[in-house]
Amino acid sequence: MMGKKLLLLFGLMVFCAFQAKKPVKVVFFGDSITEYAVQPAGFITLMQQRLKTENKDSQFELAGAGIGGNKIYDLYLRYEDDVLTKNPDIVVIWVGVNDVWHKRLFGTGTDWDKFGRFYGALIKKLQAKNIKVLVCTPASVGEKTDYSNELDGDLNRYSNIIRDVAKQYNCELVDFRTIFHEYNLKNNPQNKDNGILTKDGVHLNDEGNKQVADLFYKTLIK
Repeated sequence: MMGKKLLLLFGLMVFCAFQAKKPVKVVFFGDSITEYAVQPAGFITLMQQRLKTENKDSQFELAGAGIGGNKIYDLYLRYEDDVLTKNPDIVVIWVGVNDVWHKRLFGTGTDWDKFGRFYGALIKKLQAKNIKVLVCTPASVGEKTDYSNELDGDLNRYSNIIRDVAKQYNCELVDFRTIFHEYNLKNNPQNKDNGILTKDGVHLNDEGNKQVADLFYKTLIK
């Protein structure tokens, strides 16, 4: 009888040892920058390719949940359908450019105080589901390095809100606002409006996608 119990226990230990570990599910949640990230040269696709090359594709599962034109309140309204249904372990929130940019383009956008409140409310909803949240500052609306882009002031203000929210809710932060500016200081001597990391001052070009993929990879793949 004791022998059977020991055999059963041994079998259970072997089963647990060889049971496949579930992959870490990461959902990138945002606007058109994230929506385009699943295209052939997009940063999510580049990360997936690197995972496969490094034989880590069974350890991580990446998904995009980006919709063009989205602002923070759009994300709040659709997080249940577009994020929770994917059962993520980690959610990367990259939003804010439209909250600023659309004020100029369409006379819409998001007031700065509402932006912070919606952002915090979204984080709380995700953390309540035991999801790790990583937040990102908006990178640019124009790549000039002397802060002469029309919306630099608002982008800096909204980026500060995200930095404060990250501290308040203990979220990891990828500060693209700072990272892109520092990259352009080194690589944009002609002070061009676009063409360094973006196609149009906002949306990533091939080099931008490579840089973003590398940053996210270093941050998330541990």
